[in-house]
Amino acid sequence: MNVLSNNLLSDVEREVVIEMRHAMHREPELSNKEWKTQKRIMETLESFGLAEAKTFHKTGVYIDIKGLAAGPNRSIALRGDIDALPIQESRDDLAYKSQVPGVMHACGHDMHGSIALGTALAFHRMRESFSGRVRVVFQPAEEEEPVGGRTVVKEKLLDGFDAAVGFHVRTDIPVGSYGARAGAVMNSADKFEVELIGTMAHGAKPNAGVDAIAIAGAFINEVQKVVSREMPVDDRAVVTIGTIQGGEARNIICPSVVMTGTIRTASPERRRLLVSRVREIAEGVAAMHRGKADFTSQEGDPPVVNDATMVERFRRLVVRSLGVEKFIEGTASTGSDDFGFYSNCVPSIYFWFGSREPGNESGIHTPTFGASDEILVPTTELAIRYCLELLHS
Repeated sequence: MNVLSNNLLSDVEREVVIEMRHAMHREPELSNKEWKTQKRIMETLESFGLAEAKTFHKTGVYIDIKGLAAGPNRSIALRGDIDALPIQESRDDLAYKSQVPGVMHACGHDMHGSIALGTALAFHRMRESFSGRVRVVFQPAEEEEPVGGRTVVKEKLLDGFDAAVGFHVRTDIPVGSYGARAGAVMNSADKFEVELIGTMAHGAKPNAGVDAIAIAGAFINEVQKVVSREMPVDDRAVVTIGTIQGGEARNIICPSVVMTGTIRTASPERRRLLVSRVREIAEGVAAMHRGKADFTSQEGDPPVVNDATMVERFRRLVVRSLGVEKFIEGTASTGSDDFGFYSNCVPSIYFWFGSREPGNESGIHTPTFGASDEILVPTTELAIRYCLELLHS
């Protein structure tokens, strides 16, 4: 194969990658509402001869490109997420600024989807030069339930695949650099709700009731000890109480408090244990105060776990293509990503591409987040090269 020695995107494909990024950024769509984005992607694929795209999760798209060359006949999936966030953009310097009030691509999914598009177009054009199959997944709803990653698994879109490739912009890595590390790089994120139930009484006679607010205060204090005293430091466990509601009047002993939050861990093995311990703390604290606890939880994203062999292959590719200084291992995150559903099914890599430079220094999920178009084509071509190596390894 000689494709590795040449630019892997044609001039037209490069233009389309940039145009798609701008179009997605101007018209961002929230999770599970990506109808215009879905249509735009499918029409673009079809204009390049890729007319067999399929839909999933209502607003998602995937396309298979089959190589015609002889070889090991491996199957690789590549994901680009496409949903935006409910944030008002405040970057007035962008010609392609969001035109949708209160919605913007603050997490870089406009870039992710565009990189996936360029990958699909290039593999279609090069189909006589590789063996096997590449499935490019334009996945909706990474940010909010019901998440698209769960549907990918539920609809068996990874069955029979040898590996999966995901990626994410990273604002603490300089432009032109790339990173990846073996093991868990993103935490799981499970949700919980607990209602702490007491007994109403007059505020002047607390002994006549059971104070749910007092129970809530004790729970808030005690639940953090599960992390600090029961979880290994390298587990990166986090228990967050995000909302709390209770009380009817200043002079009434509160009969009920409802709290919601998230439970995060890097360990698939300790994930259920941590949820179980939060439940036990809620029930135990409530009982100690003569109340009750009604605890419910919902499994969210699993941890994103990188395959060590795939990471080492990626590192060698970056060093060989760009130089040793362009590979930055990066630190693992306590955040989550539904690419964990992929890595829970097949050997996977979730690599980072840097965006940090003067003028683009804000973090993701902020109204001033931005990243240069200049990183799109190099990242797309690196993803293509990496997939080619996986197909022929």
